[in-house]
Amino acid sequence: MNTRVIASLVLIGTCALWAFSFPLLKSIEQLGQRNAPGNSSLFLSTLLVACRFTCATALFLIGNGIRCQWQRRNADGSGARLSIRPTALEWKQGLGIGIFGSLGLILQMDGLAYTEGSVSAFLTQGYAVLIPIWVTLTARRLPGWTVVGACLLVGLGAALLAGVSLDHLHLGRGELETLAGSVLFAGQILWLERPQFSGNNSLRSSTVMFGAMALTAWPLAFALARQPQDIVKAVSSSEIASLFALLLFGCTLVTFPLANHWQPKVSATQAGLLYCTEPVFTSVVCLFVPGWISSTTGLSYPNESLHLRLVLGGSCILLANIWILLRPPQSNAGQ
Repeated sequence: MNTRVIASLVLIGTCALWAFSFPLLKSIEQLGQRNAPGNSSLFLSTLLVACRFTCATALFLIGNGIRCQWQRRNADGSGARLSIRPTALEWKQGLGIGIFGSLGLILQMDGLAYTEGSVSAFLTQGYAVLIPIWVTLTARRLPGWTVVGACLLVGLGAALLAGVSLDHLHLGRGELETLAGSVLFAGQILWLERPQFSGNNSLRSSTVMFGAMALTAWPLAFALARQPQDIVKAVSSSEIASLFALLLFGCTLVTFPLANHWQPKVSATQAGLLYCTEPVFTSVVCLFVPGWISSTTGLSYPNESLHLRLVLGGSCILLANIWILLRPPQSNAGQ
């Protein structure tokens, strides 16, 4: 397999792992509301972003430090050049994707409180269309039929998965915030693939990204808390600790560095289409994970049921990615 195929498979694998974050986050939010009643869902979601990426930053700093020390002791003179300190370009890359990602998540979560979940899921996939539009405008050339066809298939698949109908679509606060979040996610994908970052160490860039996301979320979490002690009360239970550990080690520490390392090896357009497989995996995961969580935590969070929309929508997104993958490789700077 060539590098482009390997990168595509790795990104699909990260989407499969990210799919578990949806039921985990939803369950932790419900438990947090039980621990600190009266707080908004946006407070709990933002607090989770802050805690999740603060822990990820700390663990990556410790892990990178241990790794550098071990390599310095066991390598020859070249090992002395290893460093935990990010370069200027790694700071620039990490801060960019971190700020784009955290603001996108916050807008998406706040928008979810003002629109239906199905509409939010559909509009969030808008970055799959926004990215080729941006590339078309900056490169001043029209996209090929393969890109256009794949984007249409992904749009159809997302609509089928979400069960969206035309009478559900109107531009209120929730829809506008979700679209704004999708624009920021598109910016995150485009920022990561910039050629000037090609020589960066993805582990150091990921550490900076984690820190940027945490620092962006903490002020908002404190501002939204009904009272300061709710910051601690909301996450203080053994059930939350167990679910948070799964979220941190299964859906954060492995997935984000993998995505940051492998995404630049495909075009931004293809990356956007590949990331659209996440709602497909989420639909599959929600067939069995919520029931398991409910049985261990006492929450009322039933499994979802298998339906034709999942099969048809997932098939459209899968076909779109196969179509774009079979296309001859092109420069990452284009489509």
